[in-house]
Formats: sequence, C-alpha cells, structure tokens
Amino acid sequence: MTAVTTTAPATARPRPVADVVTMVRRSLLRAVRYPGLTIFLVLGPLVVLLLFVHVFGGAFGAGVAPGVTPGAEGRAAYLDYITPTLLVLTVVGGATSVATSTAMDAAGGITARFKTMAIAPGAVLSGPVIGFLVQALAALVLVLGAAVAMGYRPGAGALDRLALLGLFVLLGLALNWLCVAMGLNARSVETASNAPMILLLLPFLGSGFAPVETMPTAVRWFAQHQPFTPVIETARGLLAGGAGPGGAVAAQAVAWCLVLGVAGWAWARSLYRRERRL
Repeated sequence: MTAVTTTAPATARPRPVADVVTMVRRSLLRAVRYPGLTIFLVLGPLVVLLLFVHVFGGAFGAGVAPGVTPGAEGRAAYLDYITPTLLVLTVVGGATSVATSTAMDAAGGITARFKTMAIAPGAVLSGPVIGFLVQALAALVLVLGAAVAMGYRPGAGALDRLALLGLFVLLGLALNWLCVAMGLNARSVETASNAPMILLLLPFLGSGFAPVETMPTAVRWFAQHQPFTPVIETARGLLAGGAGPGGAVAAQAVAWCLVLGVAGWAWARSLYRRERRL
C-alpha cells in the first residue's frame, strides 16, 4: 500500500506594492460609487471663494493690498490673496474625508477583516492616504480653474508650479496620515467626521484670509506659529512667481508637513496594530 502524502498549501505572502495599488484602486472606486465626499472637496472651496470675493472682497481687498480702491479693484486684489488659501483648504478637505472613510471601514469590521488576510499592513493604511491625495489633486485643478475663470492670473513659472505641486503632495500626505489616525481612534463615524474640524479652522486663524499684522498680539503670535501660515505663505509666493516670504518660511512649511506626517503615520500604525476597543 502506497502512502499518500499531502502537502499543505503555502501561505499566501503579502505583496506590498501590488497591495498598495489594490487599496488605492479600492479608494478611488469608492469615490466613484459614493461621490458625496468628492463633490464636497470642490464645492466647499468654491462656495468660500464666491462668498469672500464677491461679498467681502471689495472691502477686504483694500486691506490686503495698500492703495487699492474698494470695489472691483479690491475684489481683484482679494481674489489674488485668498486663492492660495482655498487651494490649501481643498487639500485639508480631502484629508478630513480620509478620517470618515477610515472610521467607516473600522466600524463596519472591514479593517478587522483585512487584518486576517494576506495583505501588507502598510497597504491597508496607505491606500486611502494615496487615493484621497489623488482626489484632492484633481479637486485642486478644478478650484484653480474656477479662480482663473473669475480673473485670477498666477505668475508662477514652470519651476514654481513644480515646487507648488510638491508642497501640496507633501501637505496632503501629512494631513491624510494624521486623519487616518483620527479615523482609527474615533469611537464612531460621527466622531471621526468631527475630529478633523480643527484642521479646517486653522487657516482662518492664520494668514489665509487677512494679514497677521492686522491681528491683536495674542492672535498674531498664534497665527505666526501655527502650521498653516508658512504653508499658505509659501503657496502664495510660488503662485505669484517666486515673490514671497523667502526660503526660511518655505523651510518651515516643509518642516511642519514632515512633523505632522511622521506623527500621523506613527499614530495610525500604532492604532492599526492594536485591537479596536468596542
């Protein structure tokens, strides 16, 4: 009698690159099937753009550009001033959507299911980060196109545009990692959708909508030392064609992005490895 030997099937091994691509595709397909979050990325900044330029711009423009006459000239000056801010807000809006999406996966047991599969752990978290970054970059093009249609004329050259793209990619990755961690840490989807609201408020407490020099002392100090002011000033300078605050402020912007990104990545990684507490 011949003995029959059975060989156990080899355990499937994670393929990090292929797994990341799969998770990014999943994130983009979710955006197509549930377009509400993606539409918000564009509509939110557009509403703010129209409101601040056409309602407040005529008066505010005289404050951000000395010698400008209130009215049409003021609106044009204010459009130039806040367009970089709204591009930054578009990236922030994409990040807040990551928190909601991540919390939905965690609350629905999908994240726990992924842990039992032969998927590289980093891919489960990297997929939404990269997927929402792609959506944010697409939304940036639409928001910038709307600003140009309203009369905005950036003076950025090829190198300025490349540097600006790099800044937005770095900012998007940093904020997306931070919001993935917020989504994993949240007790519910509702909590996750509210947790990143501070990120949307910070540009209003910086140089996004008014020069920091016009603010009271305590507010001015906070505005000068919070993360979004150097990012907005760097974007403003690059869009103007390199005329801006200089390399020191750009270095601050990059440093803040790296700090937020590393902190968010480490926090998200720690939360993913820990069992979700119900």
